[in-house]
Amino acid sequence: MALLLQLRTVTGLRGKADRIAKAVFRGLSFYTRVLENCEDEARFDETFRWPVASNIDGNEILEIQVFNYSKVFTNRLIGTFQMVLQKVVEEGQVEVTDTLIDDNNSAIQTSISIEIRYQALDGTVGAWNDKEFLETPSVHSEGEGRYPLETDSLLSSHRQGLDISPGKSTQQSTERSFRSKGKEKTKEHKAGKGVFSAMKLGKTRPSKDDHRKQDEPAVLEAEDLDRKALLQGLEPDTISLASVTAVTTNVSNKRSKPDIKMEPSAGRPMDYQVSITIIEARQLVGLNMDPMVCVEVGEEKKYTSMKESTNCPYYNEYFVFDFHVPPDVMFDKIIKLSVIHSKNLLRSGTLVGSFKMDVGTVYTQPEHQFYHKWAILSDPEDLTAGLKGYLKCDIAVVGKGDNIKTPHKANETEEDDIEGNLLLPDGVPPERQWARFYIKIYRAEGLPRMNTSIMANVKKALIGENKDLVDPYVQVVFAGQKGKTSIQKSSYEPLWNEQIIFTEMFPPLCKRIKIQIRDSDKVNDVAIGTHFIDLRKISNEGDKGFLPTFGPAWVNMYGSTRNYTLMDEHQELNEGLGEGVSFRARLLMSLAVEILDTTNPEINSSTEVQVEQATSVADNCTGKMEEFFLFGAFLEATMIDRKIGDKPINFEVTIGNYGNQMDGMSKPILQRKKEGGDGNEEESELLQNSSEDEGDEDGEMVSVSSSQPMKPLVTDRNYFHLPYFERKPCIYIKSWWQDQRRRLYNANIMDKIADKLEEGLNDVQEMIKTEKPHPERRLRGVLEELSSGCLHFVTLADKDQHHSSRTRLDRERLKSCMRELENMGQQATTLRSQVKKNTMKDKLKLVQNFLQKLRFLADEPQHTIPDIFIWMMSNNKRIAYARVPSKDILYSIVDEEMGKDCAKVKTIFLKLPGKRGFGPAGWTVQAKMEIYLWLGLNKQRKDFLSGLPCGFEEKKTARGQNLPSFPPISLLYTKKQVFQLRAHMYQARSLFAADSSGLSDPFARVFFISQSQCTEVLNETLCPTWDQLLVFDNVELYGEAHEMRDDPPIIVIEIYDQDTVGKADFMGRTFAKPVVKMSDEQYCPPRFPPQLEYYQIYRGNSTAGDLLAAFELLQIGPGGKSDLPPIDGPMDMDRGPILPVPLGIRPVLSKYRVEVLFWGLRDLKRVNLAQVDRPRVDIECAGKGVQSALIQNYKKNPNFSTLVKWFEVDLPENELLHPPLNIRVVDCRAFGRYTLVGSHAVSSLRKFIYRPPDKKAQHWNMTGEIVVNMEPEVPIKKMETMVKLEANSDAVVKLDVSEEEKERKKKKKKGGGGGGEEVEEEEPDDSMLDWWSKYFASIETMKEQLRQQEAAAAEAEEKEEMEMAEGSKAQAKNKEKSKAPKDDKKKKQQSAPELPEKKNKPRIDELKVFNKELETEFDNFEDWLHTFNLLRGKIGDNDDNATEEERIVGRFKGSICVYKMPLPDDITKEAGYDPSFGMFQGIPSNDPINVLVRVYVVRATDLHPADINGKADPYIAIKLGKTDIKDKENYISKQLNPVFGKSFDIEATFPMESMLTVAVYDWDLVGTDDLIGETKIDLENRYYSKHRATCGVSHTYSIHGYNTWRDPMKPSQILSKLCKDGKVDGPHYGPGGRVKVANRVFTGPTEIEDENGQKKQTDEHLALAVLRHWEDIPWAGCKLVPEHVETRPLLNPDKPGIEQGRLEMWVDMFPMDMPAPGPAIDISPRKPKKYELRVIVWNTDEVILEDDDYFTGEKSSDIFVRGWLKGQQEDKQDTDVHYHSLTGEGNFNWRYIFPFDYLMAEEKIVISKKESMFSWDETEYKIPARLTLQVWDADHFSADDFLGAIELDLNRFPRGAKTSKQCSLEMVTNEAELPMISIFKQKRVKGWWPFVARDENDELEVTGKVEAELHLLTAEEAEKSPAGLARNEPDPLEKPNRPDTSFIWFLNPLKSIKYLICTRYKWLIIKIVLALLLLVMVALFLYSMPGYMVKKLLGA
Repeated sequence: MALLLQLRTVTGLRGKADRIAKAVFRGLSFYTRVLENCEDEARFDETFRWPVASNIDGNEILEIQVFNYSKVFTNRLIGTFQMVLQKVVEEGQVEVTDTLIDDNNSAIQTSISIEIRYQALDGTVGAWNDKEFLETPSVHSEGEGRYPLETDSLLSSHRQGLDISPGKSTQQSTERSFRSKGKEKTKEHKAGKGVFSAMKLGKTRPSKDDHRKQDEPAVLEAEDLDRKALLQGLEPDTISLASVTAVTTNVSNKRSKPDIKMEPSAGRPMDYQVSITIIEARQLVGLNMDPMVCVEVGEEKKYTSMKESTNCPYYNEYFVFDFHVPPDVMFDKIIKLSVIHSKNLLRSGTLVGSFKMDVGTVYTQPEHQFYHKWAILSDPEDLTAGLKGYLKCDIAVVGKGDNIKTPHKANETEEDDIEGNLLLPDGVPPERQWARFYIKIYRAEGLPRMNTSIMANVKKALIGENKDLVDPYVQVVFAGQKGKTSIQKSSYEPLWNEQIIFTEMFPPLCKRIKIQIRDSDKVNDVAIGTHFIDLRKISNEGDKGFLPTFGPAWVNMYGSTRNYTLMDEHQELNEGLGEGVSFRARLLMSLAVEILDTTNPEINSSTEVQVEQATSVADNCTGKMEEFFLFGAFLEATMIDRKIGDKPINFEVTIGNYGNQMDGMSKPILQRKKEGGDGNEEESELLQNSSEDEGDEDGEMVSVSSSQPMKPLVTDRNYFHLPYFERKPCIYIKSWWQDQRRRLYNANIMDKIADKLEEGLNDVQEMIKTEKPHPERRLRGVLEELSSGCLHFVTLADKDQHHSSRTRLDRERLKSCMRELENMGQQATTLRSQVKKNTMKDKLKLVQNFLQKLRFLADEPQHTIPDIFIWMMSNNKRIAYARVPSKDILYSIVDEEMGKDCAKVKTIFLKLPGKRGFGPAGWTVQAKMEIYLWLGLNKQRKDFLSGLPCGFEEKKTARGQNLPSFPPISLLYTKKQVFQLRAHMYQARSLFAADSSGLSDPFARVFFISQSQCTEVLNETLCPTWDQLLVFDNVELYGEAHEMRDDPPIIVIEIYDQDTVGKADFMGRTFAKPVVKMSDEQYCPPRFPPQLEYYQIYRGNSTAGDLLAAFELLQIGPGGKSDLPPIDGPMDMDRGPILPVPLGIRPVLSKYRVEVLFWGLRDLKRVNLAQVDRPRVDIECAGKGVQSALIQNYKKNPNFSTLVKWFEVDLPENELLHPPLNIRVVDCRAFGRYTLVGSHAVSSLRKFIYRPPDKKAQHWNMTGEIVVNMEPEVPIKKMETMVKLEANSDAVVKLDVSEEEKERKKKKKKGGGGGGEEVEEEEPDDSMLDWWSKYFASIETMKEQLRQQEAAAAEAEEKEEMEMAEGSKAQAKNKEKSKAPKDDKKKKQQSAPELPEKKNKPRIDELKVFNKELETEFDNFEDWLHTFNLLRGKIGDNDDNATEEERIVGRFKGSICVYKMPLPDDITKEAGYDPSFGMFQGIPSNDPINVLVRVYVVRATDLHPADINGKADPYIAIKLGKTDIKDKENYISKQLNPVFGKSFDIEATFPMESMLTVAVYDWDLVGTDDLIGETKIDLENRYYSKHRATCGVSHTYSIHGYNTWRDPMKPSQILSKLCKDGKVDGPHYGPGGRVKVANRVFTGPTEIEDENGQKKQTDEHLALAVLRHWEDIPWAGCKLVPEHVETRPLLNPDKPGIEQGRLEMWVDMFPMDMPAPGPAIDISPRKPKKYELRVIVWNTDEVILEDDDYFTGEKSSDIFVRGWLKGQQEDKQDTDVHYHSLTGEGNFNWRYIFPFDYLMAEEKIVISKKESMFSWDETEYKIPARLTLQVWDADHFSADDFLGAIELDLNRFPRGAKTSKQCSLEMVTNEAELPMISIFKQKRVKGWWPFVARDENDELEVTGKVEAELHLLTAEEAEKSPAGLARNEPDPLEKPNRPDTSFIWFLNPLKSIKYLICTRYKWLIIKIVLALLLLVMVALFLYSMPGYMVKKLLGA
């Protein structure tokens, strides 16, 4: 469907001007080209085409506007023409000539002449003939995008071939070239906004662009476009390019893209490490608890220690869990943190609350971690309860090779804002609610049998009943809980109708629900199939989002093949690991979520999984049953692995269980529902798989699902092929499925948008990589295509019919996809206008996010038709398979909805199933197939053959002979073309090292159809230049000639390593498409000769080099081969009969000289157990090379004696084609033998190419003086006036004395003034400041800078989003706007560091803290000396996955310089030029040199625990050469964040001892100490670097105090040396504090004070100022290393790639021939200061009354107060008891005394104590300083009752209330708003504080108030004024005045007795008396009875 408009002429124009016209339809506008200097007539003659998806409505409008075009001002509208399209719709074609109307709707004289035609939607899609007025880029679609896009190719002068030459073939080829390119060509016309995608030519028409709105001046940047573009008036910033795609992806409309990556990546186990730090818990619910935390990851559990009687325990314990499992398994593991109360050996403890999250959620966080976040604890047993507390933790998940950036840990003073730092991913609300997840399981179909049939046969023989051999049930796993349905005994079609209910917090932090059908068995249950539901795909959290919902829908399950074996080797596939290789079953299920209202009393509060019955669903709820038809044709089967053997081979295609003949089912998947039948099992006819079908309209049609077996023929030593020749076998299958195609259609539309976007992005990246001009234009084109694609989706998806079987998820997903895509379309449009040359990189990142989002949206969670499997069978055994998603081959009448491979020929590579395909086995192609597939409704099948290459006859089965729509069983091709293929194999680079030597002997094998040829083998190289032409003669291709031209088959190139014995090793594979020349075309530019191109080589999933080659396919015409272009060029006789690549194709070469600097070799490992003794380095490039001098004795001196050598070589002019340079190190043994030690390939010489400096641009203006501004902190106001320093400006900027000087003077004044004014308390005295003050201040600064960077980034992003949002409205004004914000941004960036002006804090001199290694900051110190890692080859097969680290055998140090001959004169003429050093002038000598190395180790963070208790006892070990220092006796007990604070001095000799290893070991009492991690530093590179990394340059120069200058050379000496070495004029010190170096002038202070405050003159400050700005000095300048601390990751060789902690340290180096440096700085850890805290508890008030009095029944309490400092629970102190308080008042006058050690800088108390009785030594803990006071009720006999508590953080706690009345709950709950005080500043505080506890409803309530006084003294003060504990001497407190009521029962005995008898025990007493009376009576009776008896008897 399309609307075409031909705009012919506009006549009757006035005046003379440039004219342009614009046509708009459905919001999509096209511009014509600009016609220059038109007078009265403008002949446009241009055609526009709008592809339309939905029929055009008769009242839609087409609008054309004509403008006078202006380059500078806005275009002026001449007039508008509007037309209603009713007539067009009716007649299909209309010609119109009409007048235009102006702005006021009045007609003007100007008239317009147009023709419109409309092609409506009918069954035939895309077969229109567009030739009449479609201009095509060129008749011959030219060499596919090979030509770089020069700007001039954007111009109209290149629109050649617009009039089409006559002749049928060309006309067809034009039309075809329009519809070519696998993706819809029709779409592309629109996509480029009127840019026809001229990808064949690589020449592109400028886009007439939407975005040049009427009122916007088109300002041109002349350098962007050349002169001709100016004539056309295009604005460079709006030009977009349509696709110019590389050859491999350019596939026309009959072929699909092949997938290059072969190896399955899913299901492979990897290394993971989960590290969790439990820091502390807060607000735990419960009274007086002893909490501990249980950390569970998957099945593993670990526990923290137990903390006694506290609600806010502080742990700071670190746990690590290591796993080796596949990613899917890993990310589904649940991390569970639970707090348990009073667990001990005997009892399991009670759960307080727990928190769950899956590992995947953590892994998707930025940096794969949550840092310092609070987890909300809830009780899963009790839904109605609120939260149970908070747990602060760090969680990180590291895979191999991920590096985690730990935020820098300094003193953690950040506010404990719990709510702001919750442990939840972004977008999850903090108040999560409980929800029920209802998973309904209805029924399943098509299960495989899961039992051996022996038993069944016996049964059948005995009883005669036929049983289904499977007992299925369904198990659902979610958030660590499992639920299962009942077991349906022996049923292939079980019916459950049950629902499983999970109760979990919503939104859940677990991403996937696992649904598994299992077979119940007496021995063990096995999985039949598994499906995962990703909750993110079935819900949407946006404000218009929806809760998770699913179905009722069928879910397809895939797994191992269906034949039952006892030990299924692919069982893992059924567990959901890896890609399933066969259909297993399908399950009907649905899911719904209900948020619980926990206040409702009826609610069942248990979270156990429940299973209950569910109502069944109607049969038609999942869609109407439709008959589908699948057709396939096998066009080629080649590259069949010879291991399979030569038994006959056939292919089977299955969809679900249809077509599966070997192990399908005895019953069909679905009973055919007869029209109106109720589909009962009895009536429905059991369709056998290949059973007769009831008579269809097309006669009897039996499914044919497999090809005929055929014996394979040999292609070469590795592969067979099947001899199909002209007869191509076909298969066809009928199957019945519910019709839910709409889901797949929507997914297809999005997939196509995404494919196009991905292709465009690859183009852009390719252009950046190959440095083609204007990649930003291509990116604009990509965004244009994206936005039009998105808008297109919205129109297409909107017409979705509302049929009954749409589930809620279908509706919601459609809505959200439409929203998202509409939004994305708008954002793309806005982004497009923002893409400029300089913003390119950032925008590219944003566009990549679009791609991920599209892919995510396109993945349809509700399955419909199962995937298609193609199996290759040999001898009836399944060998290899391919899996084709059904949506990819699904047919639709709308082009966009069609599957991307439907009715196309697709190349597929079969692979081995399951684990067999892992590793090298999976790299061999099992078979390469060209297969054509079509899947659609049976009733739409009339053109299922339309996409096949033409020229065949159909062969049908006997009964289908004369029925036209009956499918063929084979195709017989009658047309065949003969071609010759020429493969120009030039070279390959960066290949895989396949031999143990570290090299390979590569050759390439080229496969085309059923032929293959090899290049020669080149020995010992990773970069072979074969330079060989392979000719394939008589290549026969079947089909029409013109189709071949656009659609040649692909060529497969495999690279092998030749071995002398055994077969060649596979090294990689790549694909290419040849350029085709038909016999009637000329062999001439621009397509021929073809250009060499790079093809990426893949080995499994990883890239393994590039191939540089070109391929051409030439048709052999009637005249035979004589018509082909001659193969000129001599046979290379010295190489045997090998044809070289012909001249037009091979690159042009020039002479280059390569100079090599040989410095030395380092760290060479043994080779074959022998030490390397006399090594030599060989350098080779393009067949030429040079050898270094021999190192005579590697042990004594590993440096070379001759430093510089050179060789000359012919290299291609094009730098991208430069071959790599190989470095090989050999060891020369006795008798002239050589052994290869290792090799290195420099893949790109680009960074080593010398480019002579540009004469114009460079010369830093040497005339004027430039004053460099060095104010330390420029206030923001000055920003306006700052002058930007350019190389040639001579501005003078005023400089200030640095503020620190002033500050210092002020301080001295204060000190000297004798306390006249009050010194501010903050101001630390110089004597107090030490190195640590400097360090902590620096860390604060670093954090501040990080924060600002983040803030700035966030701000920029926000701005971007704002722009995006507004962009759609305000694009017109965009230009003016975009200039301003940039300047703002610059200002912001410059002013960022100045913002944090610390309030009244003094300036402490700072150093620079790098949160990474120094090397990364200074480019590895490779400014002139480069280090090349030498790699060994592979030894065993398992080395494939060895990391690069493990293959390193040593390092070569040196450098390379490449330049074109001859060298410009000015270099050789320079003063002091030494020809023997060539380009390497002024390098130091490499003789051995003695150096003093001083290593400072500050501290380590996040060490990996090494002991069972989750801790480590770390100490430092340092190794340099022969020196080995182990600081074992100073180990730090049980610490994972130890502060070492040590320096070590080592004397070393470079180069022998240059690799410094600093390791952290774990001390063990018994056994050897374990290595935790180590870091290696190359000191030599640092020593020789121009960045001067020997000793960092301080911020300021001082000669005493904590900031003493450490370097033995003073700044002035360093400066003179640098100037001398760099040949810089200077330094010249002038008066007034000025110094001039080169033409830069620096100013600064000129005096310095010594210790005694005497001032003297000095130039050092000036010199230091220059050093700190050395990078501003012309020519010689570079950044000097500042005084610093670097953070280095610790690695353990046993756990490669996973960080084991970090070490903060720095290294100073001093040459021994210079004056000795001073003593090392003291960085030993600060000793904690001893303090004593005296707490006096004066009184309590309003304490709740707990007891009823025993005697009098009054409420009272026996109060006492307990107190302790956190971490010292065992030293808790109690007051005496105030008995029988009736009012809650208590009087104590009791003093506690708590001595403690405190670190001021870190605000922590330091405690040393033994962990347990078995501990060897004391462990040091640092914990926050918190005082806990509790109030208790004393009981004589039972346990005391806890009443309430308060915890005061001594650094910030609320000031006590003046009176008991003012003391309230607010003081605890509302801390944020109250003024806080610190006892360390106040020293003495007195007041009232509340005691709080939680009541039954978990609400906080005040349970009492305490009046206390806190008094803090240092240990010395405490000694001077001692005080006694309790009320003792010295300084005793007076006795409390307690009222006598408390002893009431002593004073008033009668009252008490009366109370006891009358009230309390009255009834008890009565009962006892009665009982006693009874007893007495019985006793008397028994006593007197015998006497009476006797009397009675004797009658006495």
